[in-house]
Amino acid sequence: MNEYGTIIGGADGPTAVFLAGELLGIRWLNILGLIIIVLIMIPNVIYAVKYKDQQNKCDNQFMNILEQIGRYGCIVLMILNISINEPGFRSIEMFLTYLIGNAVLIISYLIVWVMYFKKPKFGKQIALAMIPTVIFLLSGITMMHWLLIIFGIIFGIGHIYVTSKNRCEE
Repeated sequence: MNEYGTIIGGADGPTAVFLAGELLGIRWLNILGLIIIVLIMIPNVIYAVKYKDQQNKCDNQFMNILEQIGRYGCIVLMILNISINEPGFRSIEMFLTYLIGNAVLIISYLIVWVMYFKKPKFGKQIALAMIPTVIFLLSGITMMHWLLIIFGIIFGIGHIYVTSKNRCEE
């Protein structure tokens, strides 16, 4: 054990990178989670600016609300350690799965966005709904962060449903 005690839910050593803020004394911030959220939000912001007049075609208010609850819950839990459920990697393999898996998913997500901007297709829309869901679930599972997993499931159900109701004109 080092001077910081047990660093991330029982894991220490290389997994200390998970909360880079831990070493800086900022225990409430997950730097890697923040980077992931910023990277997946960039194309969404570009889309929102480019298509600011687009209307939500989903008239199921419950599913619209479910999507937003899941979205904001995942964003908060990816970025902030709110001390309800101390997340942590149980092994270096889990940490590497988190890093490599999220890197592959983010690159895939950005590539699909580029393809969607060039030619919108429903299959790309669904991929753009599923990939962030998988990012949240992968992060929750590898960190043993059960609350993030729950919000990831809520987000996935709501987001995929709402996306399917907002089918693009092909």
